[in-house]
Amino acid sequence: MIRYFFCVLTGLLIIGCKSPDKTGGPYFGNGLKNGWADQNSIVIWTRLTQNKEAYFKGKPFKEISKDLMLSLAKNPNFDSIYSTQIPSGLKLSDMEGYCPGKDGEVQLQYYLKSTPKEIVVSDWVGVDQNKDFTHQWNLSSLKPGGSYGLKVFSRQKDSKKIQDSIFGSFVLPNEISSLDGVKFCVVSCHDFNRRDDLKNGHKIYPSMDKINPDFYIHTGDIEYMDKPNPYAMTEELMRFKWNRIFSLPFQRSFYNKHTSYFMKDDHDVGFNDSYPGRDYGTVPFERGLEIFDLEQFPSYKKRYKTVRWGKDLQIWIVEGRNYRSPNNLVDGPEKTIWGEEQKNWFYETVSNSDASFKVLITSSPILGPDKKNKNDNLSNEKYSHEQGEILDFIKKQNNLYIVNGDRHWQYVTHINGTNLWEFGCGAGTDSHSLPTQGGWNRGDPEPEHEFLRLKGGFLSVEAFRAENKPSISFFHHEVDGEIVNKKTFFSYSQNYIFLLNMNSFFFVKEKESNLNVTLTNNGGLLNFDTIVKTSDLASFLPNLNNVINLLNIIFSNQNE
Repeated sequence: MIRYFFCVLTGLLIIGCKSPDKTGGPYFGNGLKNGWADQNSIVIWTRLTQNKEAYFKGKPFKEISKDLMLSLAKNPNFDSIYSTQIPSGLKLSDMEGYCPGKDGEVQLQYYLKSTPKEIVVSDWVGVDQNKDFTHQWNLSSLKPGGSYGLKVFSRQKDSKKIQDSIFGSFVLPNEISSLDGVKFCVVSCHDFNRRDDLKNGHKIYPSMDKINPDFYIHTGDIEYMDKPNPYAMTEELMRFKWNRIFSLPFQRSFYNKHTSYFMKDDHDVGFNDSYPGRDYGTVPFERGLEIFDLEQFPSYKKRYKTVRWGKDLQIWIVEGRNYRSPNNLVDGPEKTIWGEEQKNWFYETVSNSDASFKVLITSSPILGPDKKNKNDNLSNEKYSHEQGEILDFIKKQNNLYIVNGDRHWQYVTHINGTNLWEFGCGAGTDSHSLPTQGGWNRGDPEPEHEFLRLKGGFLSVEAFRAENKPSISFFHHEVDGEIVNKKTFFSYSQNYIFLLNMNSFFFVKEKESNLNVTLTNNGGLLNFDTIVKTSDLASFLPNLNNVINLLNIIFSNQNE
């Protein structure tokens, strides 16, 4: 009897130490994601897995030197890539975070939460290894501003028995005429190995969940293919890393229920500062793009889009990898990151927009400043020609702000005497930020920095109206959600603006976008932000006492 009990106990222990059972399922171990939402459409993504959870009790990968990694990347050999990183006698299926896919069929059901009985049901469709057991639904003819619920079911092929189910939700942008407030969050730079909650994932996700944003944007570097444990120099290892990070509970819970936009950056597709011709191990640069664009994330024909969220907010999501030139080209008119088609689209759509506020979302900085050794983004000297072209256009726009990822520090950059503002959201964890991971070497602000914080966290943005006056606020948050910086702007209609230079008083009728030009031409002595925040000057100026107060403000600004 004792021997029997011992044998049973031993068997249970052995089972508990092995990979989870592969005979059940298929399951939804990677949850749901959505993307590219506008007033009438959205893309829903899921993946079928062998197990309900990833194998987080697996073995750690071997540490190898950066020099060895670079050698393998330049002269790739499949056997060497695996044998140098996986301990002898083990397979990839034995490693921490293993989340294999499984053949099966999926069905989607969705409905407006206001009419939950009116359910739209899709056909059952099969998934297989060709696209890593993933499937996407393109939903159209949806209701603007609608709040939708989702149910997704799985079954084995040639079976009618439901094996697993998962629930989710999303909201769509309101009609362009809507005056409702809008809030969203922006994050960057994750990495499985630098998560701050080893069991659950990145703490920013429950922090953002408390804010309950209308939508969420990830600017890229969602995972790092060129960082260790493992270095993902094969397609299989790339998929391993995607499946592992998307199995984390915090990520799954957040993505299942929030409208999202996913962008890519260099580490998502291969090597640091990746560009056409810079392959990573056995994975060509173009294949890294395909795995991201068509397989692991909601797909969209063009990887850039503008979306209007009501009357007061319009966002532009731009693509920074698909259309770029090689970094080593000589700078000039032909060297590009955005590509001519995307740039022309951006110029046209911004010019045609009447949104109170316009927010450009980029995977990397435009203003910076950046580290001196960087050469792959628009804030770097190697792309100064295209930077100048884009900034010359932005300077002429009304209420257009830049939000970016990629940099491992949170910051606000403002070029004095211009309407150029850039908000860097910072890395997703403290361990992925300065000073632990390098970046802003001095730790000291440049003159352009209105705010600089060398920690991780995220950015939230809120556009709303108070007494019918549109405003937009940018908030930097710590990882736990605490606000550490806030900047608010107001939108003003065309007004008579009272200006002063050293020699004269005068009135001009100017759009806000042209005001700084007027100031420059007439002495450039005023702080525009301080003046416009006093009130609507068209009604403010006729009162003599208010004129005197305004003059006091102006003179105080000149003395600062």
